Amino acid sequence: MRTEPYGHWIGGRWQGPAQGHYPVINPATEEPVGHAPESDGAEIAGAVAAAGAAYEKWSRTDPRERAAVLDRIADLLTERGKDLVPLLQAETGATLRIATTMQVPTAADRFRRYARGALEPDVVPLAPQPVKASPLAPGGLIGAAAVRRPVGVVGCITSYNFPIVNLAGKVAPALAMGNTVVAKPAPQDPLGCLELGPILQEAGLPDGVFNVVTGSGAAVGEALVAHPGVDMVSFTGSTAVGKRIAQSAGETMKRTLMELGGKGAAIVLEDADEKVVKSAIGAVGSTWSFHSGQICTAPTRVLVHRSLYEKVVAGLRHYAEALTVGDPVDNSTVVGPLISAAQRDRVEAYVAGARKAGARIVAGGERPAMKTGFFVAPTLIADADPAMTVAQEELFGPVVVAIPFDDEEEAVRIANGTPYGLYDYVFSADAGRAWALAARLRSGNIGINTVQRHPETPFGGFKESGVGRDGGSFGLHAYSELQSVVWPS
Repeated sequence: MRTEPYGHWIGGRWQGPAQGHYPVINPATEEPVGHAPESDGAEIAGAVAAAGAAYEKWSRTDPRERAAVLDRIADLLTERGKDLVPLLQAETGATLRIATTMQVPTAADRFRRYARGALEPDVVPLAPQPVKASPLAPGGLIGAAAVRRPVGVVGCITSYNFPIVNLAGKVAPALAMGNTVVAKPAPQDPLGCLELGPILQEAGLPDGVFNVVTGSGAAVGEALVAHPGVDMVSFTGSTAVGKRIAQSAGETMKRTLMELGGKGAAIVLEDADEKVVKSAIGAVGSTWSFHSGQICTAPTRVLVHRSLYEKVVAGLRHYAEALTVGDPVDNSTVVGPLISAAQRDRVEAYVAGARKAGARIVAGGERPAMKTGFFVAPTLIADADPAMTVAQEELFGPVVVAIPFDDEEEAVRIANGTPYGLYDYVFSADAGRAWALAARLRSGNIGINTVQRHPETPFGGFKESGVGRDGGSFGLHAYSELQSVVWPS
């Protein structure tokens, strides 16, 4: 790990920041983990210029060479995991279990996947068509192909919950397709992302192909999105910020990939047997136990048929109260802190609003008695009206809202009744019924009796949960443009 102050990673070297540094705070101890560089407009322009200068050569590099570089990146990440994990754990506040199993290994897996992706066919042959003569051109048999080409310079703006995992999910397919990248990590935990610069260079990535700029405020991302040298923006974060990015990107018709907020509904149908109910409780409980609910796909609303409602609520209360909240480096801890004091205060305000509006706080609802850290207790809110703010907006914390329903029509209406549509879930003893119900949910992803993910599925949202899809081969499509090539046969 770097012992000297971090600079921006631009053109294959550290560049000292003109605006100095800002502290990156450990969410559990409230002490600085390190200091990240502030950025100004000139540094953004320099990073974009470096990516633009590197584009021509990298985009024309043999895919086999690109694949070899991505494979080496995965190897180096695996080798450096022991050094990276403590840094990532400290700056994210993730529990040691999450930091160890879900941060570096998953990032390495993504680079490995897109090493294979670099070798996937990028030409779609089209059958020749007889075309009549016209004032435009003579008639004849016309052949054609659709070819995937790189977009150009991609600005990657990432979220704070899984910094290098999220960045790897953007950078790996972008590089596999021959694009170059300027990355702007979340301001709360950018140090692990900065560490990627030298690792990618050591793996053989040419200088300028991957650049990282950081900053404590919104101006850095705004400057990156507005820069005319950026051809595409890939963003993961809140819907509110995504809307501003889309507006700015539209000024220069940049391509966008937006993975935005979610308010996942887990629907528990009346036919759920003991096994399915248990599965549903464990799945919904993952909102508390997996990174303190700081995940956009979490089933933060559980919609339960009235015949099972109190049973599920009681099971969830027992689940929440059994979880250990505490120091994330203690192996017994399940629920660590939220990323910042501001986010903790925001979540607490939502819970207070629900209590005031008449909802029942079944578990949690009070700040844990910790000496330091931005902790929120696993909280279960029952009997919430679907129109309540806490049932409509993404909280990004360890809070679940339970809502009863009387029939499938009402369940669908409630599930679809938010601006979001990222990930919903159906729990039923009848998989065929669940499959049919999935077709009625306005959501980009549906889990049937599971919250497990499939790595090759297209990932993205309906409505205000985003635009576009990544994941598997769909990620290669997201970071490429289709070019039609036509010729006389």
